[in-house]
Amino acid sequence: MNEYRKTPFDESLFSGYLDGELTQAEEQKVRLHLEDDPEARALVAELRAIRQAARSTRLAAPADEEWREAPRSGASRFLRRSGWLLAIGWAVAVLGFALWGAATSPESWWERALVAGAVGGPLLLFSSVLLDRLKVMKTDRYGRVRR
Repeated sequence: MNEYRKTPFDESLFSGYLDGELTQAEEQKVRLHLEDDPEARALVAELRAIRQAARSTRLAAPADEEWREAPRSGASRFLRRSGWLLAIGWAVAVLGFALWGAATSPESWWERALVAGAVGGPLLLFSSVLLDRLKVMKTDRYGRVRR
């Protein structure tokens, strides 16, 4: 390798070279660099081997019954819904307690505004996402698509 090279080589061009996505000038620049640098040639050979290994890997598709994540039994559905209700109830109670504490606290107005912003901001964002998801759920063409 030429140790006195003044400009470093952009190694991100190697993956573009392997994929055939470089312009003619960039490809020529990479070829010239590979002719001069044995470490770069070794790196490109390693990247080529990794690319071939990734392309030749076959992934096993899961069985049809593994695709759905929804609970299958009535007891499972009941427990999941009960868990969600408990979690939502707990979150509402904690939120209410935090807001009540901030409202009745003798702290200054700006400290109460900080607490309101810290609680209200994420709550408004969550509410926005929830409303959007509920609206889309009614018209989602892919909601019932199964493998």
